[in-house]
Amino acid sequence: MSDGDGAAAFVPGHVTGFFSVHRADDPLRAGSRGAGVTLADGVTTEVVPSDETTVRLNGREVDVESVTRVLDALDATAAVSAETDLPIGSGFGVSGAMALGAALAANDVFGRERSENDLVGVAHAAEVEAGTGLGDVVAQARGGVPIRVEPGAPGVGALDGVPAAGRIEYVSFGELSTSEVIGGGTEALDDAGERALGSLRETPTLPGLLAASRRFAEAADLLDGEVAEAVDAVAAAGGEAAMAMLGRSVFALGTGLSDAGYDAEVTAIHAAGARLR
Repeated sequence: MSDGDGAAAFVPGHVTGFFSVHRADDPLRAGSRGAGVTLADGVTTEVVPSDETTVRLNGREVDVESVTRVLDALDATAAVSAETDLPIGSGFGVSGAMALGAALAANDVFGRERSENDLVGVAHAAEVEAGTGLGDVVAQARGGVPIRVEPGAPGVGALDGVPAAGRIEYVSFGELSTSEVIGGGTEALDDAGERALGSLRETPTLPGLLAASRRFAEAADLLDGEVAEAVDAVAAAGGEAAMAMLGRSVFALGTGLSDAGYDAEVTAIHAAGARLR
């Protein structure tokens, strides 16, 4: 509920293990098929009515097109302030979380009376049109370990999930531009993503997700030095790890990264999806 001045929403972080790109003229139908994990580490976004729209992330004014598109779609002018401990631009779904959080909070504070699926659709379309994501928003709205069976917003796409809970560790080595990877031809990536999805749906377990994600990253030629080293080190230590799409980051089950000697951040699978604070 809003406090009278503004409203805030929490949206879990999200790491994608593998995906295939599905383009469409209608942004509600565009998106990706794939799978990933939502994280208890997430983004809290506050929306306060204002004479002009501003967006801040961890106290710094930023240009986040997905957020401004959400506010435009809801006919809202507001000061948006987001806080997160997640690495920025590194495959943790921060822009999607900000867009979805802004949609939920703006709907509340401006009394727009839209349903959850409507708001997820608004945020998903904003992310697609901004070129910053294709599947984070629908996954973050669901929580858990979402499998994106069909692309698109609620009512168009379809979701399943791996029934699992537990500790997740992650480490980030820097940023990777989503638009650079998905902006051009993606045939090899898409083929690898479809194979990974088929594999996971046959064996919908966390180890199955990580194994499919590793094969995807190799087939799509996305693994680089430090990321590949970390994934290999976790495997050598008997753990399960994969690259976060799209970022120069690695996530692992349990104590995988710690066992491999990395000073990793510790979080957990987020059981629930996005919610108003």
